[in-house]
Amino acid sequence: MEFNVRRLAADAGTFLSRAVQLTEETFGQAEKTELDAHLETLLIRAESTKHWTEKIMKQTEVVLQPNPNVRMEEFLYEKLDKKVPTRANNHELLGECMIDSGHEFGPGTAYGSALVKCGETEKLLGSAEKEFIHSAAINFLTPFRNFIEGDFKTISKERKLLQNKRLDLDAAKNRMKKARVADARSAELNSSSPLGEEYVAHFSYMLSFLHVRWLKLWTEEVQQAETELRIAQSEFDRQAEITRLLLEGIGSTHAHHLRCLNDFVDAQAAYYAQCYQYMVNLQKQLGSFPSTFSNNNQPASSSSASVSVPSAPPAASLPAPPPSQTSPALNELRSTSGTRKARVLYDYDAASSSELSLLADEVITVSSVPGMDSDWLMGQRGNQKGKVPITYLELLN
Repeated sequence: MEFNVRRLAADAGTFLSRAVQLTEETFGQAEKTELDAHLETLLIRAESTKHWTEKIMKQTEVVLQPNPNVRMEEFLYEKLDKKVPTRANNHELLGECMIDSGHEFGPGTAYGSALVKCGETEKLLGSAEKEFIHSAAINFLTPFRNFIEGDFKTISKERKLLQNKRLDLDAAKNRMKKARVADARSAELNSSSPLGEEYVAHFSYMLSFLHVRWLKLWTEEVQQAETELRIAQSEFDRQAEITRLLLEGIGSTHAHHLRCLNDFVDAQAAYYAQCYQYMVNLQKQLGSFPSTFSNNNQPASSSSASVSVPSAPPAASLPAPPPSQTSPALNELRSTSGTRKARVLYDYDAASSSELSLLADEVITVSSVPGMDSDWLMGQRGNQKGKVPITYLELLN
């Protein structure tokens, strides 16, 4: 118990000494040891890194989850160390709504079937969004958060220790200065003559004794102040070196954050590419419905304005290939009743359910059906079949 009391008293004295030193520095009544210029630069760089890392994290969280209430709920679950409940996102909710309405109107109707297909695609978009958020949280947000809650906390702790060591050093310098001034004054008093001859006989012995004690006291004070100054300087230099080494690690932190940024961009690019592919496939599926069901208030020719995908003009406006190039291959195909591979030259939106929508540069299987119009062939892509115009195809050998 005695040891604890002494330690508490020593800690209180140290704290009081630092508080006095800081107060005197604030009012310009005490000198302040300036840090090395390189160390100051590293401190500014670390603070800037922490500031912008927090801002990037916060804004990324807003992008990944725009709803502030959901973000707050996820934050509370994280602090309580509980698993966040699984919930459907907006795309999945829209998809379920479309699918339910499609079944209500009848999946056998054009509108009901289109709603079901749109709903299924929206659910795929929702799943892709969840995968992207999960990837971004692991590969981007987590490393940034680890820096704020781990590395920078260590830097802040060592920086605070450096500040305390600097205050101790400056306090030791002030004590040293005061001790030397007092020692000089005592030497002056010792060398000066007595105030009056009449006091010499009565107080000579006492004055000599007091002068000796005075000199001895301030000599010991100076020696103690010098020892404390050497110790404070050594501890300050050691703490400055530790802090400098930690701050120089900010460069490797930037390199690591750069790799995380690349991972985030790759995940975002893959997410948008996946969403685009889903929408292209959906547009192709919707193109297989009769054009009369595309819009109740507009002519059928405007049914393909939902997604800006380049398309070729109608087949009637395309020039037919020269007969010398197409006739032998077509004649062979029609005579053998076999199949051939063909490359699609232009995008084609099916005008009826008996036709097959095409995408430029894809390869499909074509065959000739007896009695079919000479400008058409039967195309097949996987399990999908339908008529395709010859002018949109290039037969492959």
